[in-house]
Amino acid sequence: MIEKYAEIIGENELDAIFRIAEELKGISVLHINSTPKGGGVAEILSKLVPMMNELGINTQWKVIRGDNSFFNVTKTFHNSLQNGVGELLDDSFKIYEKWQGINLSEIPLDYDVVFIHDPQPAGLIKGKKKGKWVWRCHIDISNPYPPVWNFLRKYVQLYDSMIISSSVFGREDLNVPQFVIPPSIDPLSVKNREISSFTVERILRKFEIDTERPLITQISRFDRAKDPVGVIQSFKGLKKHVDAQLVYLGSPASDDPEGELVYRETIKAAEGVKDVHLLLLPPDSDLEVNAFQRGATVVMQKSVKEGFGLTVSEAMWKRKAVIGGNTGGIPLQIIHGYTGFLVNTPEEATHYLIYLLRNKEIRERIGQVAREHVRNNFLMTRELRDYLMVILLTLQGAMGRT
Repeated sequence: MIEKYAEIIGENELDAIFRIAEELKGISVLHINSTPKGGGVAEILSKLVPMMNELGINTQWKVIRGDNSFFNVTKTFHNSLQNGVGELLDDSFKIYEKWQGINLSEIPLDYDVVFIHDPQPAGLIKGKKKGKWVWRCHIDISNPYPPVWNFLRKYVQLYDSMIISSSVFGREDLNVPQFVIPPSIDPLSVKNREISSFTVERILRKFEIDTERPLITQISRFDRAKDPVGVIQSFKGLKKHVDAQLVYLGSPASDDPEGELVYRETIKAAEGVKDVHLLLLPPDSDLEVNAFQRGATVVMQKSVKEGFGLTVSEAMWKRKAVIGGNTGGIPLQIIHGYTGFLVNTPEEATHYLIYLLRNKEIRERIGQVAREHVRNNFLMTRELRDYLMVILLTLQGAMGRT
C-alpha cells in the first residue's frame, strides 16, 4: 500500500520512510484512543496503524470504553482545556479515575511503545510496567482551565515524551520531551481520492443541492468549537449579496455526547434562512464528504478553537480556497492571502466569502497553491515518518539514560 504513495510524494521521500523503519523492525507498538470512528484521531489511526504494520512494526490499536457520565466528563475536560474556562461536573475527577481503572483491567499494555491519544485515556499511564509511553495531544492546550490542567498534568508528567500538533501548544510547566507533529490526510482514501464530476453532481443532487448555484460547505462535528452558529451568521451576511447555498455536514461520535445539543442550537440559528442544509450523516460517509468538498465553490472551517482541523487540508488538497478560523492549527495550513483566508468573526468570513465568489481567477489560483502546500506538509506519509522518528528518539533517549 505504501508504494502507491510514490507517485504523489516521490521515491526519495518514500526511501526515507523505509530507512527509518528498518531501525524499528520487530518492535511492538500500541495506540489507544476513545472512539473507533468519528473525528480526526480515529481517521488518522485507521491509516497509520496498517502502514506501520506494513513497515514491519507490530502495531495495534485499541479503544477505551466508558459510560455517558465518563464521556460527559471528558467532553468537559476537552472544552475547558481548549477554552481556558470551565465548569466541572460533580465528582468529575472520581468518574475519570474510575474508568481509567476499568480500562486498565481490560487492555493489555505489554508493548515496547504505547501512544495514548488525547486526555480521555491519559490516566492509563498509571498502569505502565514496561516500554516507553508517549502522550499524543491533538487539542490546543496553550491556555487550559487550571483545575483541569493541573489534574491532567500529574499524569502527563509520567510519560516518556509527548506530541503536540503545533509549537504554540507547547507547555513550559512539563519536564517531558515535547515533539511537534501536525496531523495529516490520506490522499488515497475514499474521502480524498479523485472522483468524477458526474459522481459529485449525483451526490449533491441526492441531497437536493442546486448544482448551478454557488455552494458553501463546512464539514465538521456539531461542536461549539467549530462555531456552527457563526457559520450560519456568515452565510446570512453573504445571502444579502449572493444567491448561494450552504451545506453544514456533521457526523456523531461516541465520545461527544454534546453533539445533539449543538445540532439543535444550529437548527434554531438557521430558522428563516433560505438555502441552508444541515446534514447529520454517519461517520463513514467519506464519499459524500469528498463530493461536498469538491462540489463547493468555497469551503469554510470557521472554528473558534481547533487542534488542527483536518477538513482544511482535505479541502485544500481538492484545490479549494478555504476560509478558516484564526486559531489553533489552522494557521499552519492557511497562509493568509496565499493558501486561503483567516478570520476572527462572522463578518470577516462574510467579507471573504463575497470576495472569493466574485473573483473566480483568484479563487482558483489560491486553490492550486493550497494543494501544493498540503502536498509538501500535510500528507499521511509525512506524519508516518514523524511518528517513526519519535519512536526512534524516545527509545534512543531511554537507552541513553540507562
